[in-house]
Amino acid sequence: MESSDLREELNCSVCLNIYTDPVMLSCGHNFCRVCIGKVLDKQEGAGVYTCPECRAEFQERPALQRNRTLNNIAERFVSTQPKKEEATVFCTYCVQASVPALKTCLQCETSLCDNHLKIHNKTVDHVLIEPTASLKDRKCPIHNEVLKYYCCDDAVAICTSCYLAKEHKGHEVEPLNETSTKKKAKLRNVLEKLTSKRKVAERQTGHLQVRKNKLQEKSAGLTEKVAAMFKDMKKQIKNLEKQILSQISIQEKQCSLQISELIQQLEIESEELARKISHIDELCNMDDPLTVLQGWKSYISDYCDIEGNNEDQEIDCGNISVADELDEGHLSVTIHTALDDFITRVKRKGYVAKSDLLIDVNTSVEDIAVSSDRKSASRSRVNRSSLQKRERFESCQVLSNLSVSSGQHYWELEISDTGIWRIGVAYPSLNKEGDQYRIGDDNKSWCLYMFDKDYSVIHNAKEKSLQLDSHPDRLGIYLDYEAGRISFYQLCDSIKHLYTFTATFTEPLHLVFRVYMDGWLRIRN
Repeated sequence: MESSDLREELNCSVCLNIYTDPVMLSCGHNFCRVCIGKVLDKQEGAGVYTCPECRAEFQERPALQRNRTLNNIAERFVSTQPKKEEATVFCTYCVQASVPALKTCLQCETSLCDNHLKIHNKTVDHVLIEPTASLKDRKCPIHNEVLKYYCCDDAVAICTSCYLAKEHKGHEVEPLNETSTKKKAKLRNVLEKLTSKRKVAERQTGHLQVRKNKLQEKSAGLTEKVAAMFKDMKKQIKNLEKQILSQISIQEKQCSLQISELIQQLEIESEELARKISHIDELCNMDDPLTVLQGWKSYISDYCDIEGNNEDQEIDCGNISVADELDEGHLSVTIHTALDDFITRVKRKGYVAKSDLLIDVNTSVEDIAVSSDRKSASRSRVNRSSLQKRERFESCQVLSNLSVSSGQHYWELEISDTGIWRIGVAYPSLNKEGDQYRIGDDNKSWCLYMFDKDYSVIHNAKEKSLQLDSHPDRLGIYLDYEAGRISFYQLCDSIKHLYTFTATFTEPLHLVFRVYMDGWLRIRN
């Protein structure tokens, strides 16, 4: 394909220039992003959008898909084209030689070199501009005169004839220089504001970059920490595997040895019995009665009870005790103890503490039933008004017995899929008077709320709905006190993050429950 033909293919049908950042409509036609954007803007409110090329209609503003391939072709084509050199403007009066001009006089419509410019400035005071070969844009298209004035009402540059014409009579008209000076002043104000905004943006960019760097450093540190922890876990699990396999091998060898010794004894016993059986068989086949009677006496002491007993006799292997099975119980206990010790060591490293909490019955209202192990709470129909109030809620809420004021903590809970419940954390100074004070309705508590399988999070009476794919039967709550983060997780086949509150904590935090109707909650070990 020739260069001219290729250029035709690369021209935008709107601006008729080579594509700049080309985008494609669903009908398949391409346009410059700015060009098609302007066309679509003009079509706003018409009720329908159309392609400028094929007139395909779209009920909604069509999405613009960037055509990367076409963009690369257009950029490569432009880069291969010879660059046009800017035409040099020469002095009008230097006819013997081509001398570059320094200025162009609008009134004289001539371009002047340095020498002719000095002479020109001594005789007249005309408007001089940068050298240009075309004065078309500098003259009035109607009167072909130099544009000297600016009509503020019509926002257009005009010539002297336009200024005297009736079209601009009564309008506010100023010399171009005066208007230019005013516009420059406004531009300087805009420039100052933009510069200020740019400084703010640069400062914010700097802060964000610092946060990004800290995030990367924290991520790298956390990655290193987790990698080291799992490396240690793998090492310890590998050592435990070797230990257990070694114990299995030792037990197998010990059992095999005992069985082998027993087999050896039985083989000796079997050989002796075979010899005796052979001798007795010979006696039974002898015809000489005297020989039979003499041989019979040697066996009668060992088999005195053989006559009259037709039952098969167990071979007496002696009092040998044989452990012919592996001690799986010992292996299971070893594995359990080692893993338990390993988990304890991981906790001691301070990665996260899985706190063991109980329900504080002293905060339980009379219509809350607490289980005997103090891990479950549910709605009660039993009247327990004889209990003392102390720090008790007057609504169906209850606190945990322990509070945390530092570190990272994690709890797991089982939850009902019916009734109403709220789960969260709260300061001990939470208002406990009256049923109207519910967790999440003030600035001292943060909670996850379930009502008829609809979920939301609440803090300071501001509620935000959550969309869950399925109802969870277990929840995880993660608290990082110093970082000021409370996160809720749905525990299923894969752990799913539900929501995270951020705050600056000023008091210790208790786990807090609220149950109503058929709702119930249970702390997992």
